[in-house]
Amino acid sequence: MSKLVYLIPLFPLLGFLINGLGRKSLSKSMVGIIGSGTILASFVVSLLVFFDVKANGATVVTLFNFIQTDRLTIPFAFQADQLSALFLLIITGVGFLIHLYSTAYMHEEEGPHFARYFAYLNLFVFSMLLLVLGANYVIMFIGWEGVGLCSYLLIGYWFKNDQYNYAAKKAFVMNRIGDLGFLLALFWLISKLGTVNYSDVFAQVNQLSSFDITAITVLLFVGAMGKSAQIPLYTWLPDAMAGPTPVSALIHAATMVTAGIYMIARSNILYTMAPATQTLVAIVGLVTAVFAATIALKQNDIKKVLAYSTVSQLGYMFLGLGVGAYTGAVFHVMTHAFFKALLFLGAGSVIHAMHHEQDIRNMGGLKKYLPVTHITFLLGCLAIAGIPPFSGFFSKDEILMAAYAKNPLYYFIGLAGALMTAFYMFRLYSITFLGNFRGTHEQEHHLHESPSAMTIPLIILAVLSVIGGFVGIPEVFASNAHSLEHFLAPVFAASKQLKEAHHMEASQEYLFMAGSTAAIILVIVLTVRSYKKYQRTTAENTGIAKVLENKWYIDELYDALIVNPLNAFAGFLKNVVEKSGIDGVVNGVGRLVGYGSRQLRLLQSGQVGSYILVMVMAMVVFVLIWFNDATIMRFFSKIF
Repeated sequence: MSKLVYLIPLFPLLGFLINGLGRKSLSKSMVGIIGSGTILASFVVSLLVFFDVKANGATVVTLFNFIQTDRLTIPFAFQADQLSALFLLIITGVGFLIHLYSTAYMHEEEGPHFARYFAYLNLFVFSMLLLVLGANYVIMFIGWEGVGLCSYLLIGYWFKNDQYNYAAKKAFVMNRIGDLGFLLALFWLISKLGTVNYSDVFAQVNQLSSFDITAITVLLFVGAMGKSAQIPLYTWLPDAMAGPTPVSALIHAATMVTAGIYMIARSNILYTMAPATQTLVAIVGLVTAVFAATIALKQNDIKKVLAYSTVSQLGYMFLGLGVGAYTGAVFHVMTHAFFKALLFLGAGSVIHAMHHEQDIRNMGGLKKYLPVTHITFLLGCLAIAGIPPFSGFFSKDEILMAAYAKNPLYYFIGLAGALMTAFYMFRLYSITFLGNFRGTHEQEHHLHESPSAMTIPLIILAVLSVIGGFVGIPEVFASNAHSLEHFLAPVFAASKQLKEAHHMEASQEYLFMAGSTAAIILVIVLTVRSYKKYQRTTAENTGIAKVLENKWYIDELYDALIVNPLNAFAGFLKNVVEKSGIDGVVNGVGRLVGYGSRQLRLLQSGQVGSYILVMVMAMVVFVLIWFNDATIMRFFSKIF
């Protein structure tokens, strides 16, 4: 069955072509069926591949040679193994629910634009599937660039709004910065090993020097920082909220931002052999997790809170990768896909009911108007906060325990981030759903629960957010209960052999779990009590609250240090170098030719006598030259 793996990306590609080419002739219902149906078909095949890999192990399917030279062969091949099979289920499963949700959320769009939206969405999923299925780094890079392009198209979907176009360009440019690192790592691998196939690279890794491994892993991590929005390349992700809400769910939960996690998990043996890079990954991830959480504390846009939450949760995943907890990081990718997609789609349901209002200060009391959205959103908040037995508890706890084993400081800083997560999520929940409605009477009159095409995905994701963590029950509760770890064991086997496992005492692990859970519950209770009767005030934030509201002024800092100097330098090149220099030379040559032509034109007087005089004088000169050529040559030789 794994030999049919090529069908998984083929279906979304066909959906993109059909909806894209037929956008002016297909009905909206047909567009929705094609767009969603192709992803569902990919999900079905992904399930078959998953069970085949589970039963028979990994397989590589080569379709053709993509690049072939005397010294380098890069096949267009797909690798179906435990890691890619898991990501296939996440991408196609959550992706299908987002497509289904979109059929209702985007129903107000005109037919051609509705089809354009689904075509972009299908192409996005195709690119992500290509990224995780590729059997070498080049195929991964093709998918890597594809999701970057699709993010640009979808973030700027409403292209008549200049601010949205700016956000799309910002995402595109910042991703290109990271992609340069990935590309340099590819060339480094080719120059040292002559191959980019995973199996060959990982088999020959001992041929690389420690400097080579460190440099390659750092460059790959630069690529991951761009795609997965880590400091300093994170500012594009909150601005990506300019796109439709289902796009935000797709980018933030199931696809693009998890690409960096997948790439490092796939390259785990390289990182295990580069402890300095692992430390860098852990520190950057931890700083990003806490830094983004502080910003989320004071955001009032419902999607911006979730955006910074995504940046923070990605930081935890990189912390897991940095401390060698590869399974824990991938586990958190899975659980995060469930509850973050749920939260974004729940936010979309709120925005839909509020007629595109996104400021939570203008909401309140939505619990009685949107019962399904309310309960599912609450379950998502409990999951991301890490309350047992919800999914986020198991995956986040696994990362924090591994962080403690590596460095206790990592654990306590990570726990502080988790407490902030509980605060900003339940601040968001309380202000939005509890208390009294603070919007206009017109908005209150039209409040209603979303249609079933939107609530059914919410319910499914809520169920997954509740039970999804049970595939990774810690060993302290029951031996051999971590089924995900056993499933992924072949992918991380080489790394496991190289690194020494650190196991915490059962009593200590229970104590840490109980203590962190109690602290999180206390934060939740205090937050709900503080904000359940929230009343909007006109007073502006001051001090640190204002700094957090303005996102630590990082965008302004980047503008001052990078954007404005680059614009000034570009202006200098345009106005001085190009106009006065390059254009001046070109125009000067033109003016010189024109002046010379005007002077030569005076010789053409039209007087025959003058022409005869010039002709006779020329003849005299030639005769003199003929008889005195040696003298003339000596004269010139003395001059030159």
